Amino acid sequence: MKLERIEVQQLQMPLRFRFETSFGSTTIKDFLLISVHGEGAVGYGESVAMPTPFYNEETTETVWYMMEKFLIPKLFSQPIETPEDVDRLFAPIRRNNMAKSALEGAIWDLYSKQKGISLAKALGGTRSLIDVGISIGIEPTVGEVLQRVERALADGYKKIKVKIKPGFDVQVIQGIRERFGDSVPLMADANSAYTMEHLDIMKELDQYGLIMIEQPLAHDDIIDHAKLQAQLKTPICLDESIHNAEDARKAIELGSCGIINIKIGRVGGLTESKRIHDLCESHGIPVWCGGMVESGVGRAHNVAITSLPNFTIPGDTAASSRYWDLDIIEPGVELVAPGQLAVPEQPGIGYTLNQQAVGKYAVRSASYRPAK
Repeated sequence: MKLERIEVQQLQMPLRFRFETSFGSTTIKDFLLISVHGEGAVGYGESVAMPTPFYNEETTETVWYMMEKFLIPKLFSQPIETPEDVDRLFAPIRRNNMAKSALEGAIWDLYSKQKGISLAKALGGTRSLIDVGISIGIEPTVGEVLQRVERALADGYKKIKVKIKPGFDVQVIQGIRERFGDSVPLMADANSAYTMEHLDIMKELDQYGLIMIEQPLAHDDIIDHAKLQAQLKTPICLDESIHNAEDARKAIELGSCGIINIKIGRVGGLTESKRIHDLCESHGIPVWCGGMVESGVGRAHNVAITSLPNFTIPGDTAASSRYWDLDIIEPGVELVAPGQLAVPEQPGIGYTLNQQAVGKYAVRSASYRPAK
């Protein structure tokens, strides 16, 4: 694969609504779009890092810095035959997974386009349709959460994920169960907002037949999660604690979880996502694809990885139109049946970049070429 040019653009896309989690809220999606040019094709990737280091240690600015100073020079330093080469090339650089993932994802897209196959097929995907759920943020009142759940169920989403935090947890789940019944596929996402001192709250949540409780304890913990899992019948799902396949192996051996959430950016790219998928499959641990409020480019990558066989729980890749009035891809990622997305069969991510939309949202850009 001959890499001729890499472009990095910072985009700021207004969300259709305020999205709140336990660590903050946002109305603007600030992210980096990566375009890798080579041999007549262009591969696209997206950094899911936030402007602030609250989900993890990376930010939009640190991702740009790492790519410009370290990662892009490495990509230009030696020939790349397959996307797996990128993973090996970046291995000496510790962490900075979202920066690595953004570039690696663009290489995967470029590679697939040059081979004339879909990204899903290049990754080993087996599905043509995937089930998807929806993530509902923290709202000012329980009543507003119930309204969003009602709309999501009307749209046919296969899983309802509700964000919780101390003081806004049991009453939300209880309200959903009382209004919509026990058959609604429901989970709670805590984003590390609790400690073992909140065990009584976890045991209350355990009564409501949840699919899972996602990352209730510290972002870097697998020890206390094992203690908590032993006291709950509801599976714990680990998110922030899993950065690679080795983390997943240790968590499984300790009994820290019954489910693992794979976010491509959090684990450093599609290659590592595949490793975690394969490891979990061999241990009977189901996985699902989490969301980071991606634009259409990031959503397309999520759809592709979710086509792998052990993604047996609906992910968070909701339709583009839920979040954006105008997405940066054409067509947008939209439901083809209630709660289902089609896996594109066209080469690469299967979508065309809407350059007019990119130009509308772009606030900064730079271009990089190999040294002559």
